[in-house]
Amino acid sequence: MDCGINIKAAIVGGGFIGKQHIESIRRIPYARPIAVCESNIKAAQEIANIFGIEFYYDSVEKMLKQHPDLDVVHNCSPSHLHYPINKQILQANINVFSEKPFTLHSYESEELAELAKKSGLIGGVSFNYRHNAMVAEMRERVKNKSIGNVWFVATEYLQDWLLFNTDYNWRVEETYGGNTRAISDIGSHCFDTIQYIIGRKIVSVLARRSKLHTERLCNGKAIAVDNEDAAIIHARFECGTESIIRVSQLVSGRKNDFRILIEGTEQSLEWYQEKPDRLKIGNRDKGNIEIFADAKYLTGKAKEKIALPNGHAVGWADAFTNSVRSFYDAIRGKESDYSTFEDAHHIMKITDACVESDKLNAWVDI
Repeated sequence: MDCGINIKAAIVGGGFIGKQHIESIRRIPYARPIAVCESNIKAAQEIANIFGIEFYYDSVEKMLKQHPDLDVVHNCSPSHLHYPINKQILQANINVFSEKPFTLHSYESEELAELAKKSGLIGGVSFNYRHNAMVAEMRERVKNKSIGNVWFVATEYLQDWLLFNTDYNWRVEETYGGNTRAISDIGSHCFDTIQYIIGRKIVSVLARRSKLHTERLCNGKAIAVDNEDAAIIHARFECGTESIIRVSQLVSGRKNDFRILIEGTEQSLEWYQEKPDRLKIGNRDKGNIEIFADAKYLTGKAKEKIALPNGHAVGWADAFTNSVRSFYDAIRGKESDYSTFEDAHHIMKITDACVESDKLNAWVDI
């Protein structure tokens, strides 16, 4: 399918992440957001007015009925609504780009992946970190073996926004956020990004989940916490390479601290999300190197993710726009490296395996 220069998009959900989707769509010349959907009609109207979007709705049903010719719907609703809304969009014969976690359970993600496959529609999930230019460069250097063979991967994703028991968010309740939180919310990014970099899938995990607060306060009322605040995961890839992954939403001073260390037999590669335009290359017998995001320093397809010269920092929003553009490339019938429904389903299986591993205190195969 080639939509030419006019991909018509709609957005479900107008919170922080929904607004980022709208901003990214607006940065792509051949696409435009034409409708937004929020459960509160006044909120939907306000978002539409701010971004110059013509149509706004308070239900997905109304929006899909009025716009059957949409090319894509971005599902930025809360986690517990991802599965039913994704299914609803597919059944309306429209491509869907979903926020993560893909679903709350792998049996749901399996159904959606199969539905997309049978319908011939394009389904993708917004794992944006794989679309950072320096992450793509790590992938290229792993592929060309300039770092030797990858023998270990270490990653951590640390935040502090839920450190205190007065920090309440709907994600802490299983009904809305699922039976896992730190793993599904930020651990899923770790899974997707390191699998993308080394080009291999995680096939087994040994996980230990931790909870600091059993209750959190919401408007003075104590709310039971149903899922973990942090986790340590030992993962094994299909090639035999192993990884340690640590995720936490309780580390004071860490805001969106995502770090990846790829250990090769000749060199190491280290990327830090809060300095996203830089890549450290570690050497044993000569000086270490730090390269900046500029096409002249990068290799292979990583060059394609650069729009500015070095010193004009390529950051989170740029990677996010790259993720949307990559999905739109797939809609237009072009080569793309977006995270498919099949990719996201595998990540849901990893997530479910982590929960099972914690219960059994044992390795669990995916």
